[in-house]
Amino acid sequence: MDAPLNLYHIFHTVAKTGNISLAAKELYISQPAVSKSVSRLEEILNTTLFYRSSRGVRLTAEGALLADQLTSAFASISYGEEQIHKINKLGIGQIAIGVSATLCKYVLLPYLQTFIRENPHIRISIACQPTMETIESLQNGTLDIGLIGEAHEVKDLEFVPVMEIQDAFVTTRQYLRNLATRLEKTETDLCRDNNAALWRNGTFLMLNGENISRRYIDAYLEREQIALSQSIEVSAMDLLIEFAKIDMGIACVIENFVKKEMESHTLIKLPLAAPIPKRKIGFAWKKQAASTASVQKFQAVFRAADSIHH
Repeated sequence: MDAPLNLYHIFHTVAKTGNISLAAKELYISQPAVSKSVSRLEEILNTTLFYRSSRGVRLTAEGALLADQLTSAFASISYGEEQIHKINKLGIGQIAIGVSATLCKYVLLPYLQTFIRENPHIRISIACQPTMETIESLQNGTLDIGLIGEAHEVKDLEFVPVMEIQDAFVTTRQYLRNLATRLEKTETDLCRDNNAALWRNGTFLMLNGENISRRYIDAYLEREQIALSQSIEVSAMDLLIEFAKIDMGIACVIENFVKKEMESHTLIKLPLAAPIPKRKIGFAWKKQAASTASVQKFQAVFRAADSIHH
């Protein structure tokens, strides 16, 4: 832009009113100040914008061209201002959240329900993906917030825990009976000596190796020097649960998410000689990243819920 915006504004007002005096009144400045501003703009643009007479002013061809463009430009500015006022009034905004399918179903939904009820005009996008992808997206700035398992090795993310979870191996009573029959053992024998017979002979239903929950369990199995002889890998915990319920094997799941099945004895939990340490899941975002109003409102929802739980 060759000239200050205020000169264009003064010129546009004169073009609209067709009179220096009327423009001065509308702008709340003196007539000489208006005339001086128009002359300054003509000097900068090296052209004549008005024909002047005792009756007032009339646009030249160049002036008419500029006035038409400024009409569109100032209309766009006015529209932008109106939209900002609307955003401020209604709390319109957007937020991008990354989460695994399992955590989305069992953990995120209640927070979303509260957030949407309090902020109905904020647009939400959900990226259902493995936790490691969510962490990468948070680090490169393509997501605002992620719901993840605590990752101590990741140092550039803020992490607020909202839930403690317990991993467990579950199966059906029928699967244990079937396996015991094949091995000519009793169910009690199968679960004796740190489940050694189960580790050697059972079919284990596991998340795939790229999943952060699977990595956590693999570390546990390695510490306890346990090797699984047979395993079936899937990408979603819901499938593990459903497969276990049809007597397909022993599923490694998050105990918090199969409480109903355990209470109804649809699934039973295998006792372990060395319990799997509990871990935390929570919301994370990039450290020192600029926080939008929408993100701050979402953070307020889970911080408030966490304070209630404590």
